Amino acid sequence: MTFYERWLRPLAFRLDPETAHALAVDALAAAGALPPARSLLKSLYAFEHPSLRTRVAGLDFPNPVGLAAGFDKDCRALSALAAAGFGFIEAGTLTAEPQGGNPRPRLFRYPESRAVVNRMGFNNDGVEAASRRLAALGPRPVPLGLNLGVNADVPAEEAPAAYVRAFTRLAPHGDYFVVNVSCPNQQGLRRLQEKLRLEKILAALQGVNRFAKPVFVKLSPDLELAELEGLIPLLLEASSGVVCTNTSLSRDPALLGTRLSQDAASTRGGLSGAPLRELSTRAIREVYRLSGGRLPIIGCGGIFSAEDAYEKIRAGASLVQLYTGLVYRGLGLLGEVQEGLARLLLDHGLSRVGEAVGRSHALSPASADAPVPAPD
Repeated sequence: MTFYERWLRPLAFRLDPETAHALAVDALAAAGALPPARSLLKSLYAFEHPSLRTRVAGLDFPNPVGLAAGFDKDCRALSALAAAGFGFIEAGTLTAEPQGGNPRPRLFRYPESRAVVNRMGFNNDGVEAASRRLAALGPRPVPLGLNLGVNADVPAEEAPAAYVRAFTRLAPHGDYFVVNVSCPNQQGLRRLQEKLRLEKILAALQGVNRFAKPVFVKLSPDLELAELEGLIPLLLEASSGVVCTNTSLSRDPALLGTRLSQDAASTRGGLSGAPLRELSTRAIREVYRLSGGRLPIIGCGGIFSAEDAYEKIRAGASLVQLYTGLVYRGLGLLGEVQEGLARLLLDHGLSRVGEAVGRSHALSPASADAPVPAPD
């Protein structure tokens, strides 16, 4: 058991989840401003290995393990997070105008299920505040993604213009961008995944993307296969890739592959954490299959170990992201996943992580690997 799990987590779990999260971001923001603190974070958590370097959507990543959107909504702790060893960081979700989000309480932990349920509602300071912070940040040591949403009062027909406003303001500062049309906690947002609506959003962004920044689309794990099949041609044509997946509204044990605690099953909001692992990996596998491996995928959902991350990479993810696992395991999970990935690649005779992407789809005996050990 790590120091975080033995001492810090029990203290944090005595606090309201949103209060604990705010304190963690504040602490990291303060640490990021101090060179000795950044050096300490690097010595404690960062792990480097040549096999983990990869290139996706024209960007170079020191390793494939990133931080998912939702942790640093307002771009306040990026320096510390980069020092800790994340291969990339995705900040946000950011909207054109500041937004308070949904009423509290809106964030809930369920340790017995290793799950979190949230109904935050895109609470953020808006793109102007984020732009000022990013301009003061200086050179970015790892790729930075900016996750974009729309304000709650924006009608669906005005969504393309709202995404354009947010993107245009932040375009100089992000290395890649994510169009969030799949958050279940803002009424009507997931309807923007419908093909014609999403097509208008992506076309509008293409029209103003003069820096040719990669634009990904974050998908819901609750899409039906037919809906996903209908989106793939558009995504291949008008996006740089996808993030699989956002949180889920499902509480069905047959879909999740596990039964939730009664409290977790009855709490309204988006489900993340260990119960999402199978559902998100299934979405990764289908996107990879339907796109013939041509659509870069960032895999997110339920990663608590190197084996969980490797499963998503073999299913088709070129990069993976952590969030809820950090709530339960702390920053030590980052180095553990990276070191474990390097070991798994070596065990399977692979020299770089890109060689493992989509490998579970291979039919040739010559390219088949040994089974990945099941996570604890």
